[in-house]
Amino acid sequence: MSKDIRIKKGLDIKLVGEAEKTTTDISLSSVYAIKPEDFHGITPKLMAKEGAVVKAGQSLFYSKSDERILFPSPVSGKVVEVVRGARRKVLAIKIAADAKNEHVDFGVKKPSEMTAEEVKTHMFTSGCWPFVKQRPYDVVANPNQAPKAIFISAYASAPLAADLTYTLQGKDLEIKTALAALSKLTEGKVHVSVGKNETTVFDGVEGIELHKVSGPHPSGNVGTQIAKIDPINKGEVVWTLNPIDLVVIGELFLTGRFNITRTIALTGSKINKPQYVTAIAGATISDVVKGNLENDNTRVISGNVLTGTQVEEDGFLGYYDNQITAIPEGDDYEFFGWNKPVFDKISPSRALTFSWLNPNKKYDLTTNTNGEHRAFVVTGSYENVFPLDIYPMQLLKAFMYKDLDEMEALGGYEVAPEDFALTEFICVSKQPHQKIIREGLDLMREELG
Repeated sequence: MSKDIRIKKGLDIKLVGEAEKTTTDISLSSVYAIKPEDFHGITPKLMAKEGAVVKAGQSLFYSKSDERILFPSPVSGKVVEVVRGARRKVLAIKIAADAKNEHVDFGVKKPSEMTAEEVKTHMFTSGCWPFVKQRPYDVVANPNQAPKAIFISAYASAPLAADLTYTLQGKDLEIKTALAALSKLTEGKVHVSVGKNETTVFDGVEGIELHKVSGPHPSGNVGTQIAKIDPINKGEVVWTLNPIDLVVIGELFLTGRFNITRTIALTGSKINKPQYVTAIAGATISDVVKGNLENDNTRVISGNVLTGTQVEEDGFLGYYDNQITAIPEGDDYEFFGWNKPVFDKISPSRALTFSWLNPNKKYDLTTNTNGEHRAFVVTGSYENVFPLDIYPMQLLKAFMYKDLDEMEALGGYEVAPEDFALTEFICVSKQPHQKIIREGLDLMREELG
């Protein structure tokens, strides 16, 4: 039985460059990289030094705070470089890939015949544990804390997001196997959210509670769904996973191999032919978009335009990302841009802006912020796009001046940076909301545990 979740507050950002439902297989990249910064809050301890020969699934580093949490190589090959930054911080581990992938064999397992501890151990050993994240703090889950529930959002509402119904086609067995394993890890429910009118691989799966979601973005954010289904209180923990990672976990149990091949959506107006391609996490961006990128004053983003990370062409696909977006770089200035009617931009305001007249129009937006950083202005507009039962302006200010008591009282345990992507998009003060929330959550985690 499904339970409906209807979101009224939010904003759909319709952009040019949606991926066509055709998938192209691309050859292996020559170089792959795993970046510890993709796993926020993890301090890496290297296991594979430069020159080491590794197989796909073999550990490259582990978490300093918990040696059981391993981070594996996505491909087989040779570790050619460990990129370091200030104070010898590890920024990336680069692997020159073999012509043919060789995998570590972790053995075939049946979740139905395993205990919770055995499932955990298998996920630790294979490097699948980093797929499990926790709220509060939006970091890799602490395996020593039992979650009250597990949440999976299989409904993508972000701009130009990959169609999960399409990308998960034919993965029924892997997903059912992964869900059977995850259900062993909580005494609570496994909540899965899908689009209201979609037929998905989750329909009819036993052992989960299915929710049908409708409404504008951020209805697809797992934080929005948690708030509507089972909000987090102080002292409680929930775990979250991406549906694309369920496929990796399921294949691990079915075949004994760690295979992090994903179906990636190439999107945005600067992609010549928006489509889907198959690629392995950590692949070089230039190899994934080869011959399909209009590289003229272009910003390339690993992820979506709201929460993704800016990368160069010689950069690498993010570990959790299933989308690459390319849009025009907004490095120009508009003459009297503040004092004329606006028809080619999206705005929740009706002051000289007219996007509300044509809600289905698709826009070719640039990265221009249309203004400079300035003091916070109280407009009341954040609440129109923020569906959580939280005061966004007050919480942001509490995070800025680091008042831990207020951060707790105003709902700091419930939020993640992505929940504030829309408020940042419409912010007339041009404040970096996601950065403020991320730094505040790090402080809460350090001081309050």
